[in-house]
Order: sequence, then structure tokens, then C-alpha cells
Amino acid sequence: MIVKPNCSIVIRAYNEGRHIGRLLKGIGQQTVKNVEVILVDSGSTDDTLDVARRYGIKEVGIRPQDFTFGHSLNRGVAAASADFIVITSAHVYPVYPDWLERLLAPFSDPQVGLAYGRQRGDAQTKFSEGQVFERWFPAQSQSRQYHPFCNNANTAIRRKLWQQHHYDETLPGLEDLGWAKWMMSRGHTLSYVAEAEVVHVHTETPRHVFNRYRREAMAFKRIFPQENFHFWNFISLFLSNAFCDSFHAARQKKLAANLVSILWFRFMQFYGTYSGYRQSGLLTWSLRETFYYPRGIKLPSGQPHQMPPIKYEKK
Repeated sequence: MIVKPNCSIVIRAYNEGRHIGRLLKGIGQQTVKNVEVILVDSGSTDDTLDVARRYGIKEVGIRPQDFTFGHSLNRGVAAASADFIVITSAHVYPVYPDWLERLLAPFSDPQVGLAYGRQRGDAQTKFSEGQVFERWFPAQSQSRQYHPFCNNANTAIRRKLWQQHHYDETLPGLEDLGWAKWMMSRGHTLSYVAEAEVVHVHTETPRHVFNRYRREAMAFKRIFPQENFHFWNFISLFLSNAFCDSFHAARQKKLAANLVSILWFRFMQFYGTYSGYRQSGLLTWSLRETFYYPRGIKLPSGQPHQMPPIKYEKK
């Protein structure tokens, strides 16, 4: 008799040979066993597939010219067999062995259709990106969240809801937000699980940061066509976020080493956002606050994790 997996993990990848082995090793050390791992590869030319095949994954290939975030996810979820789908990127890896257990726990509430977990950077992460992670993924969980912010680098969904409504394959980004907005319109809610923590590795140039935020702003405009982001939003949010980042860097005695990256990261973030939103309307308050406003100067508090972290080999 074939036993249905406890969850299916869909991983999107393109030339992630440096990182994917660490993610797959972390999956193998989880307290949740009998998981199905599906790799959606967009035509990698490095050793991504060679590394992944050592871990017994199921392969789904798409042509690079066919890639969108929504298309790759729809192909991966279509190949899955479990009732719960965990979505992640090849350049993240779980911090603790109970990552999956914690991420799937909210589904005991039948109203929860999506759960997403905490993300943080590593030693390579730009200081300002680390502040974005702190702002978007705080140390306190929220069992029911009443706006659709989430992130598909560390998310789980009910497959039966995806069967009713697939990810939008025409969006240039934020397919997670678009799907969550639809889900909430059908009476479901989402849960944020701080204990389901992953490290998200980003090593982007200024141009990459600009393009990422421009693409996401274009998608946000599609999802919320009434919204806007004016030039004064660009200026005020650049200044306020750069100031707040500098405060935290100075407090940690890291300002001298990070001031230049703080300035260029925040400038590219909000110039990219302004470029993408140039012809839309103002963001709804809760989402605007979540996406763009600085972390603030209040220091976070949270419960320490009771389980020791997974030990990874240093790269």
C-alpha cells in the first residue's frame, strides 16, 4: 500500500549548486519524516541537478524562457501528492530540525489555508536586508493574520485550495501575495510561525536589488490596481529606513563597515519600488506598513527555541 507523504516540498531552483545541498540535508534531519521533495529546475547549467539527485528528489524541468514564479510553482504543486505543500527556494535552509513540524502545525485550524515562517540572513547578508528580514519576519508568531503578506521562500499551503485557484503565472513577482489575497477572499486566514525559521541567502548587487523591488512593485500594482507610490514616498522612506538602519548598525558597532551598503541598498530598494509603482495608487495601510516602513528602534523580544539548531558544514 502506498502511504501518502506527510507533506510535499516544492523547491524552485536555477543554478543553485552552491546552496541546494544544505537545504536538502536540513530536510533530511527534520522531525517530520516521509516527505516528498520536488525540484522545479529552470534549466540549470551548473551542478544543481547532480547535487539534488543524491537526495532522491522528484525532478520537474521547465525551459528558462517559460519561467515565471507562478508557473514554476504550479508545475511543482501539480506533481505533488500530499495534502500540504511546503514551498521554498533552493537558497534557503532550515535552522532547526522541527522547521516542518512548526510550519505545518497551524493547519490543525481548518480555517488556516496558508502558514509562513521566519527568515533571517547569514554572514553574507547586507545589513539593510537583515533589517528587512527583522521587519517582515519578527520573533513573535501570529496564529491568525488579517492581511495577505507572506513569502514563498518559506510557506506551506493546503493543496485543495490550490486546486481551486492556481498561482497567477502572469505576475512578475509576489505570486504568493496574490494567492493569499484570493484565499482570504474565500474566508480563509493565514498564520505566521516565527519558530519555523530558515536562513535566506542573498548576495545581490545594487542592480539586482533595484530589479527585484521594481519587479515586485509592478506585481503589487497588478494585485492592487488602485494603489500608488509617489516620489515623496521614495524620498521619505529612503531617508527613514536609512536612518533606522544606521541607528541599529551604530548600536551594534557595525556602522562604519555597513554605512555604504545601507545607503545603496535602501536607495535601490525604494527607487526600484518607485519605478515599478509610478502609475498606480497608494498602498493599503497595513501592507504599506509591512512592506516599506522601517523596523523602528524598539528591540525585538521572543521566546528562545527549545531545540538545538542543525549543524551544517561551513561553505
